[in-house]
Amino acid sequence: MRISLDVKWFIPNQTIEEDSKISVYGHQRSHTYEAVPIPEALATNTRLQMDGLALLSQLPVGCAHTAFFDPQYRGILNKMAYGNEGKARTKARSELQQMSKTVIQEFIAGIAAALVPSGHLFLWVDKFHLCQGIKDWVEGIELQIVDLLTWKKGRIGMGYRTRRIGEHVVILQKKPIRAKGVWVSHNIADVWEEPVPMQRVHIHQKPLLLQMALIEATTPTKGVVLDPAAGSFSVMKACQEMDRVFLGCDIREIAGPSDDNLSIP
Repeated sequence: MRISLDVKWFIPNQTIEEDSKISVYGHQRSHTYEAVPIPEALATNTRLQMDGLALLSQLPVGCAHTAFFDPQYRGILNKMAYGNEGKARTKARSELQQMSKTVIQEFIAGIAAALVPSGHLFLWVDKFHLCQGIKDWVEGIELQIVDLLTWKKGRIGMGYRTRRIGEHVVILQKKPIRAKGVWVSHNIADVWEEPVPMQRVHIHQKPLLLQMALIEATTPTKGVVLDPAAGSFSVMKACQEMDRVFLGCDIREIAGPSDDNLSIP
């Protein structure tokens, strides 16, 4: 399955102040965007090994159209206290460096600064945080929740009562809030079914086709997609497939190419 690249972007020469007077449902991506150079030390389309906050601290304002963030948080593990942490299926997860709420807030603030006006952040959350809310993660940051998407991944996970078979993407947008002309694909359902790869390269590997669809919807050809906690670097693979520019890193040592397990279904 391949996703069409036939996307038309309309970027008229108009200021952000003028843009703020236009309806969220206007047909134009109406602010002017001029590319902001990325520092040469930060190679694009490359698996960088570094702290994501260090990466974000080096980025100029308004250098990325779209961002993905999958925070490593302990909320559900601390709340549920399953008793099997570090054993069997939970071993790989427990070995990952966990992020505090403060660190997550710092990541989101850095991502918001790096986004162009009306740029999108796709924030992965589990059912626990979806129910409890993530308001304190984005409080005081120039991002607004605009939508929600659920990934039905076809593999049963944890749960004392119902067992988890999905993950959730909270969709946030930097002001000014826009819909038409900024989100240009209209065939993405709010429940996306895509199986987890049988042989994963990362415990939290995300669906390649979904990421490709979201990138196409929000990022022009050759536009920059940011992922400061890249994990399996599946977002980089999606960018390669969609002719977009990837900028991202992961704090863990990168063993080597993983594209064999990131192929298009």
